[in-house]
Amino acid sequence: MSAPAASAPAIELRLRAIGQLFNTLDPSPFHERDLDQDAEDFIVGWARELPADVPLRIVVHLQEDAATDPRAGELRPVLAGFFEQRAAAVARDLRETFRFGRRSLMVSLPILAACMVAATLVDPLVEARPLARFLEEGLLIFGWVVNWRPAEILLFEWWPLARRRDLYRRLAQAEVEIRSPS
Repeated sequence: MSAPAASAPAIELRLRAIGQLFNTLDPSPFHERDLDQDAEDFIVGWARELPADVPLRIVVHLQEDAATDPRAGELRPVLAGFFEQRAAAVARDLRETFRFGRRSLMVSLPILAACMVAATLVDPLVEARPLARFLEEGLLIFGWVVNWRPAEILLFEWWPLARRRDLYRRLAQAEVEIRSPS
């Protein structure tokens, strides 16, 4: 059973005007404007600190004259749209990371196979035993080192991207509440 919205963790913003939330250089219409970088960093930073298994709430405290701005009622869809776009961009980055990892693996596995074959051929061809052992081990190590980066990408590098995508999705679903002093 989910907790009531009022008990959901809140990210609290105190603003003099709604425009403080948005990038002043962005000429887009209100519904399509980007958040100001400081505002985005603040919201995302607080969201990271809150438990990941509960819904989020964004509480915007506005001065009384700003609370009557008609755009105040449109903040929920604007913020949701912004964070949905961020989630989609990170999802694209995640797909690209996996694509790069798979391509890298397609290159590195044949190199590993070639190194393993070459290592088995070195022993009978090189009469100096220490040199043969050095070349054999060197080829095997090189083959495995070539696979290091694809393995790193496919096993570990995607985790932060997936966490960021999920965080943006949670923020897109966040309840937005407008409060004024009155």
